[in-house]
Amino acid sequence: MSNFFGYFSNDIGIDLGTANTLVYVKDKGIVLREPSVVALDTQTRKVRAVGIEAKKMLGRTPGNITAIRPMKDGVIADFDVTEAMLRYFIQKASQSFRAPPRVVIAIPSGITAVEKRAVMDSATHAGARKVITIPEPMAAAIGVGLPIDEPAANMIVDIGGGTTEIAVISLNGIVFSKSIRVAGDELDAAIINYMKRAYNLLIGERTAEEIKITIGSAYPLQEEKLMDVKGRDSVAGLPKTIQITSQEIREALSDTIAAIVDAVRTTLERCPPELSADLVDRGFVMAGGGSLIRGIDQLLSEKTGLPVTIADDPLSAVANGTGAVLNDLSWLMDNV
Repeated sequence: MSNFFGYFSNDIGIDLGTANTLVYVKDKGIVLREPSVVALDTQTRKVRAVGIEAKKMLGRTPGNITAIRPMKDGVIADFDVTEAMLRYFIQKASQSFRAPPRVVIAIPSGITAVEKRAVMDSATHAGARKVITIPEPMAAAIGVGLPIDEPAANMIVDIGGGTTEIAVISLNGIVFSKSIRVAGDELDAAIINYMKRAYNLLIGERTAEEIKITIGSAYPLQEEKLMDVKGRDSVAGLPKTIQITSQEIREALSDTIAAIVDAVRTTLERCPPELSADLVDRGFVMAGGGSLIRGIDQLLSEKTGLPVTIADDPLSAVANGTGAVLNDLSWLMDNV
């Protein structure tokens, strides 16, 4: 048993997200947290920058450089670029390793076998010696400290960049899960569309994300907020600044958030009665960047009638879960 434990002593866990990638190194914790963005030379396809440096280039690159996000809706949209990005992250995190690392990667629960294989192949080509996958909601539940080994219902709602993962877990197994490709990116797109429709103002992804973080909400605020937004007038073609309110953005986000609420309700409807009874008292836990939208916990509690808790560190939940799996002999023995 101790030999098996040592076998995984220098390995890493990866939360390969649509918006951000986090890397957990055993015994060190999360050592890397960077955007899932790659800057490429359009003529040679050579990688110019990855992560933070590449995100700074989004929407601001000259003609021969393009900044792209190779992950879309939680799955690989560009295999070669994802491989280059993973190689950069794995090498950066494992510089002190004597041998290529074994990697635990969290993947959306709703992806196909082909999409799962693409993730595993990409990590292998990027330098991983062995690749183990774990469903994202399971990793998130472990990462936030839910007692998933008990014979009782544990429910997690993980709103990431590309997917929202919802699962009911009991006795170390997923009883029912639902994965929808509606999450942070869809919220950003809803803001972009609203600004264009209401004000003829063209804004980029970075600005939309800034609006979402600064004044976005899912539930009426005690004190509504204002924000100045800069963009380009689609009619005049000139730069323009307008002032928007948090009420407007809440309205812009309402349809996307309603889809997340529906997915949560569907999961609860499919939950076995005995486990539903557990949830009346326990409620569920939220993780992922989307859980930080103001009032989304209040809205979900109101729509489901259950207590809702936001994890202490929702952005790190999945990465911490992959790290816990590296340390958990019994989980590894059952799933390797």
